[in-house]
This record gives sequence, structure tokens and C-alpha cells, in this order.
Amino acid sequence: MLVLYPPRVAIATLVNSLKDVSSRMLRKKFDIFKKSHWDDSVALWSRSYFAASVGGAPIEVIRQYIEQQQTPE
Repeated sequence: MLVLYPPRVAIATLVNSLKDVSSRMLRKKFDIFKKSHWDDSVALWSRSYFAASVGGAPIEVIRQYIEQQQTPE
């Protein structure tokens, strides 16, 4: 995932927000994640994450690099 965000936002805050919102959306959209199947205390995402900066590289170069990555089989 390529994310452009203001430098004043801490990466940990950004990642936690992304995980929180996506978790709520998944629980809302898919029955398997609803309360009757899962306890609300069960986290959909692990607490860990990896983040890297790309500095001043042009966005198109970065986008091309990401798109050319192989997906796991």
C-alpha cells in the first residue's frame, strides 16, 4: 500500500487508524466477521506492521515498482 500523508502524523497513528477503519468495514460487510461469529475483542490485524519511506522518488516510479511485485501463491 502506498500512502501519502502529512509528515506531522506519526506512522504508528496512521497505521492504527488504517487498521481500525478497515477492521470496522470488514466486520460490517462480511458476515463471518460479525459478532455472532467472532468476539469483538478478537483483533483482525496483528499489532505489528512494516513501514518504509521512499524519500523523493517520483510517484510513478514507486507505483510501477509496487505493481510489478509478485503476489504470494
